[in-house]
Amino acid sequence: MSDANRNRPAPASACPPPSPKHSAIVLGHGGGGRLTADLVREVFMPALSNPILDRLNDSAEVTIGARGLLFTTDAFVVSPLRFPGGDIGSLAVNGTINDLAVAGGEPLGLSAAFILEEGFPIAELRLIVQSMRKAADQAGVGVIAADTKVVERGKADGLFITTSGIGLAAAESQLGPGEIRAGDAVLVSGPIGDHGVAVMSAREGLEFETTVVSDSAPLHDLVAAMLRGGGAIRCMRDPTRGGVATVVNELAKSAGAEILIEETAAPVRDGVRAACEILGLDPLYVACEGRLVAIVADADADRVLAAMRRHPLGADARRIGGVVRMGTPRVLLRTAFGAVRALELLAGAQLPRIC
Repeated sequence: MSDANRNRPAPASACPPPSPKHSAIVLGHGGGGRLTADLVREVFMPALSNPILDRLNDSAEVTIGARGLLFTTDAFVVSPLRFPGGDIGSLAVNGTINDLAVAGGEPLGLSAAFILEEGFPIAELRLIVQSMRKAADQAGVGVIAADTKVVERGKADGLFITTSGIGLAAAESQLGPGEIRAGDAVLVSGPIGDHGVAVMSAREGLEFETTVVSDSAPLHDLVAAMLRGGGAIRCMRDPTRGGVATVVNELAKSAGAEILIEETAAPVRDGVRAACEILGLDPLYVACEGRLVAIVADADADRVLAAMRRHPLGADARRIGGVVRMGTPRVLLRTAFGAVRALELLAGAQLPRIC
């Protein structure tokens, strides 16, 4: 870390743990942790519950004829709009594709809605939209529908983007937490925490010895390679808000499984680890935007890892833990010192406005 950053206090945008009960929304409700889960359970599900939504998957699947159709939607409010390795435009494309990908989907098309603040520079908007087009072209997926709205100055922090995506579900694959079994392996496709630290470094003006770059990337080709490689893949998730720890907790709760994660097995780049130590962050809770977590049958773990490592986005894939038993929904962490402790959902967000 550069001398300019030494002895700096924790970033002002860090989100402190909120109190248990709220009558109004706080930043922690958007962090992907316990407060987000409470909001979904107490507000959204009672009003909107239905058999498809109740699964709480990254994508909804509906059957049309003999084939499953996947649909997902997401909003992007990242601050700042540009960060090392990407911007809000490319992030919106990749994030939406990844929600389809981890459901085993083949993306067919995206839609985008732009919420623009009065006074936002058109030149900046043009660059972001061009970045969005480049990301879509690289992924081989078109933005096939769009909408634009403008709000008064000071009402939208420049630009928000909401995207939706449709895709075809893999005909031969049944993915979901309900498939998880005792003894299964937990895999991650590469180093974690890159995106969150890249955004925070841009937001706070932090300088490190090496530039930390967002891992934002579309995962559908990697997933296709994993499915072609064979092996029993139980389910997959992309660890965005709340990082790997939050995703594994969600899977443990949905499946009723006890999962053990090995801290020393989780791949973390040196720059990310150093930044997290300085900022008081845990890499396991820091957002990724080009990684996936997969739970696979233990007997097929090496086979799936081999398929992942043959793809550029999975070259550093690792096994980071396993499913210990069924019936006790919790996540445990074996630390670098050999102690075992609970790896729980955070109340709020370590880093708000990450995606």
